[in-house]
Amino acid sequence: MSSAARPLIVPTAHPQLEEALRFKLERRVATAGGLGELVPLALRLGLIQGTLRPRLRQPQLLLFAGDHGLAVDLNPPQHHSTAAQIEDLLACRVPLPVFAHQQGMTLDIVDCGLASAMPARPGMLLRKIAHGTRNGRVTAAMTLDQVNAALRAGMEIAKALPGNVLGCAGLGVGSGASAALVISRITGLPLRELVRSGARMDEDELNHVLAVLHSAHSRHPGSEDPVQALASFGGFEMAVMVGAMLSAAERRMLILVDGMSACAALLVASQIAPAVVDYALFCRSTDHRGLDVVLAGFESAALLALGLESIDGTGTTLSWPLVRAACALLTEVEDTVEPMPPPAEPAETTPSDFDPRPVRG
Repeated sequence: MSSAARPLIVPTAHPQLEEALRFKLERRVATAGGLGELVPLALRLGLIQGTLRPRLRQPQLLLFAGDHGLAVDLNPPQHHSTAAQIEDLLACRVPLPVFAHQQGMTLDIVDCGLASAMPARPGMLLRKIAHGTRNGRVTAAMTLDQVNAALRAGMEIAKALPGNVLGCAGLGVGSGASAALVISRITGLPLRELVRSGARMDEDELNHVLAVLHSAHSRHPGSEDPVQALASFGGFEMAVMVGAMLSAAERRMLILVDGMSACAALLVASQIAPAVVDYALFCRSTDHRGLDVVLAGFESAALLALGLESIDGTGTTLSWPLVRAACALLTEVEDTVEPMPPPAEPAETTPSDFDPRPVRG
């Protein structure tokens, strides 16, 4: 990505605002008692929006879908196809769309690179870059031109979204393996740690997957650059997600990241613009062990862990009430004590609606 195209993402660090937010939250705790992890979550929301009274508007959950050429070496022919998973989602045969509706989240599936042609219909955004990626064991999964086209598509999607909350999750057969390859190449983490799903994973299956991924890894030995790594191993859904995350962070939107593919996209985005991570909160829809390793690399944890084994994005819908509750601590709860006096000499700040005068709500 050229420097001219890089988004201008402002870090959320703001010591003066953080001090005022902490004081405001301490008053909530003094009145209500311990509020646990809601307090640091509320602090994050205030810093993301640059205000003492954050507001969450029109949350959008996007499932970025794509097929992977590498999948032919990973999965048996009878494996549930990506297109079939999408039909289940659109027909509400799985819980995710039901939960999204219950929580007031708008859910759309983005066709970034499905192998089959999907008709235009409600709930689908057609942004196909190509009909699936190529097999990374043979050649690069995407060309650099395709990666750049996908990044632009993601940026355009995020710029057009209403509201200030974007949930990101990946969908596609082979997307987890593709994400593991990208993460391993950028971080140096062993593929075995990223691929092992749990204690009950069949050892023969694990060895087969590792053999395929190591073969792809060795095919592209010089792909240390994050965008090159994305082209060598990634998927169209991942590349479009990278662009969407960068654009969302530029707009100071909250980004809810769910699953391995979304984490890989955030990792690539953070190599382009490190401050994008400031805007991200993590959700999880599976107990996949590799996800534990990735979240530890971000020095973070998921908002909620319920032992799910579901489609990525499901955890986002279930975590959303916690995010809303944390926001309500700052916007809906009334104060009962005197406000903190303003600092004598306000520090230089980035543009925001933070008022350094006495806190009054």
